[in-house]
Amino acid sequence: MSDNNPARHLSDAAEGIRTFNHVSGAVGQDWTYPGHAYSAVGNLSYLVGMLEQAVQQSTRPVMYTYEHGRVRIDNGGDADAKVAELVAARRDAEAAAAALTSAVQRMHNAVSPMGLDTTGIPEFEDDGDDE
Repeated sequence: MSDNNPARHLSDAAEGIRTFNHVSGAVGQDWTYPGHAYSAVGNLSYLVGMLEQAVQQSTRPVMYTYEHGRVRIDNGGDADAKVAELVAARRDAEAAAAALTSAVQRMHNAVSPMGLDTTGIPEFEDDGDDE
């Protein structure tokens, strides 16, 4: 697929999410503190905020072909019925994407004021030499 193929970019985004899921499964050096979650949830918020538009635009080739009377359904199926099914499912997906966006934005707002309490952690204690 060329760089101008929209489906390729969705494939790349899916691969990025798969990689995130793989590397974020356990706490590690770069995945320990609330600030790490703030950054991740912020990026996730940005990503899901674009899903509704991506859902809408993902059906454009079908709609374009349908509007020109050129959609054919395997085994002689009814194009009008299948396109109506697609449009109804797209509306459901758009609503779900909007709800997901709202929920992830609330997550980002909730994690925003969080930080690490360094009390009693030796590597964060002030050694008193600054006084």
